[in-house]
Amino acid sequence: MQRPGLLRSARNDERVNLRTLPDILEEYEFLEGDERYRLLIELGRELEDMPQPLKTDATLVRGCSAQVWVYPTGDADKLHFLADSNAAITKGIVALVIAAVQDKPAAEVAALDVAEELAPFDLKNQLSSNRTQGVPNMIALVQAHAARIAQG
Repeated sequence: MQRPGLLRSARNDERVNLRTLPDILEEYEFLEGDERYRLLIELGRELEDMPQPLKTDATLVRGCSAQVWVYPTGDADKLHFLADSNAAITKGIVALVIAAVQDKPAAEVAALDVAEELAPFDLKNQLSSNRTQGVPNMIALVQAHAARIAQG
């Protein structure tokens, strides 16, 4: 059962600002089964576009079954990430990770327990292991970028 108006789509290539993790969790908890998959796919579609030239070996997250790229922008005061994946549900998982850290100070992101922030989504029990196996690597990459930027 879908609550009306909760799933927002990007129409005419317009991007919707990424929702906050608490907002996403509120909706996620209301949904079941296939509706959760649809939410993840929708979250992936809402990610800010990552230009093709940024999708390089240097920005590729290792250990993911799908291809995932993460690129940091911004500065120590406001870290911003561009990210993408070639798989729809994986891209939604990427969006969850990005929602946990987006536009926060680099030092805060470096110290944040992102896995704990994502724990309420219970991804390991909701999704197959090949879809979630790269999440720790993605978190590690995001936090390594944040630590490097925080140190200047």
